[in-house]
Amino acid sequence: MDRPAVPAGLTPVASHERIQSLDVVRGFALIGILLMNVEFFNRATADIGTGMQTGLAGANFLASYFVQYFVTGKFWTIFSLLFGMGFAVMLTRAERAGRSFLVPYMRRIAALAVFGALHHIFLFAGDILFSYAVAATALLIVLYGRTKWILLAIALCVGGGFIPGADWLYGVAGGLAFFGFVAWWLRGEQRMKRLGKVPVIAFIMMLVGVLATIGGAVTWFVPAMPPQARFGLPMLGIALVTLGWLTARYRADKPARPWRIGVGIYCFSFLMMTGAGASMYFFPEKPPVAASKEQAKKQKEQEAARVKNLKEREARIKTETAVLTKGSYGDAVNMRAKHFFEEAPGQVGFATVLIGMFLIGTWFVRSGIMEKAQANVPLFRKLAVFGLPIGLGMGVLGSAIAMHRVPGSQGTDGFQLASGLQMLGNLPASLGYVSLVILMLYSASPLNKVSVLAPFGRMALTNYLTQSLVASTFFFGYGFGNWGISRVDQMLFVVVLAAAQIVFSHVWLSHFRYGPMEWLWRALTYWTIPPMRFKSPTPVPAVATPA
Repeated sequence: MDRPAVPAGLTPVASHERIQSLDVVRGFALIGILLMNVEFFNRATADIGTGMQTGLAGANFLASYFVQYFVTGKFWTIFSLLFGMGFAVMLTRAERAGRSFLVPYMRRIAALAVFGALHHIFLFAGDILFSYAVAATALLIVLYGRTKWILLAIALCVGGGFIPGADWLYGVAGGLAFFGFVAWWLRGEQRMKRLGKVPVIAFIMMLVGVLATIGGAVTWFVPAMPPQARFGLPMLGIALVTLGWLTARYRADKPARPWRIGVGIYCFSFLMMTGAGASMYFFPEKPPVAASKEQAKKQKEQEAARVKNLKEREARIKTETAVLTKGSYGDAVNMRAKHFFEEAPGQVGFATVLIGMFLIGTWFVRSGIMEKAQANVPLFRKLAVFGLPIGLGMGVLGSAIAMHRVPGSQGTDGFQLASGLQMLGNLPASLGYVSLVILMLYSASPLNKVSVLAPFGRMALTNYLTQSLVASTFFFGYGFGNWGISRVDQMLFVVVLAAAQIVFSHVWLSHFRYGPMEWLWRALTYWTIPPMRFKSPTPVPAVATPA
């Protein structure tokens, strides 16, 4: 009897195996990332998340407004979707080959973490690659983690948190607990037999939601309770009850769980942020007229902590600006290295949001939608028609409330409410943008020339890092020292650099199979040396479009 053939091991994706629409979307997203990042080659990264710069007028104001409300937040979500899609492509190929993909994927994550750390330290403190590596590790926990090992890891982190200087492990423990909960939410099949076979996870969510709602009602009868608790607890309760009900209602559709849970995670996170911002904006906490000694002491401590945090942030902005405009390259590297090691543990918190986007992206590929994008044009049309107006509209609505944070305002300036609305809108907007690009790609009009972005997207890692290399050299003091140019000139810089990279990507991929960093990443992932050159110059394959 003949032995069955041994499945071939995993190897880098060949050109003919690529999902071309993903490359085009990735190229589009790279332009958006550069539009967003260029501001922070001219502004301290400590200012990220504080809204538009003040004092802008005319064309500079319009350029800043466009980036803030039509770009910012939309493109890291697109890249997160794409990352989840890439994970699913690799998983699907491993299943077809009959091989485990965990070992090469873990090497892939480790390499990405190293790239991210080096990028942050040596080029640009606004790196997101390291965040993706942390979230990719979390995705493995969500999809494959076993309860006993997750609990053991949580216990070790909690125990390690007692070590002086290691209190950051508490945050890691919290992240692991969240990822374990999402794993149960996604994969758990336990049911309450006495309650009509309601899923246990849905029952617990609804129970906690009801208790939170009751607790919120009780706070209205406690005189000293801050408004945030009076509004926050009921909102938390209603959100959990809704998620629990939806979980019970749609649990049977197992293939659709990733996108539903991903949407649930994302919306829950920023709905709570929006609700907290609304309560602080519309119902600011007022100090009691006759405060007791204990209340007065607490208020004094809170005010001292607020002033301290404000001064620390202002000092960091001042230091970063001075180093990047007047300091040496060594000074900049030392500063960024310090910031990296301070901020790295906090990436676990960001991963709790990224994991939702990864799950949505995974579903898009596992469902076959991206592989057969042209056959799913009606779906993409709906996502564009509804996602863009809703998503962008929420950001514009937020801009009518606040465009930047007022230092020391504690949320009463409306900026947290505005940011929450914008963040909520980023998900439908990002899906709308992706859908719009795919509709252009498969249209019978000249818009299908968007396929020109495919080689640019195939070299996404190389081009992303090159953008930081060029921008840091052009703007920072240890380079050409063009820090602080106008927002309009920044947009011109983006146009020139992106155009040059698109041309370069076409030329490079007509001679080589991969971009330089893509080749290195694949070599580390698959622990092999992929062939780099074609035997003879070969044109880059065009994306198929209707005649």
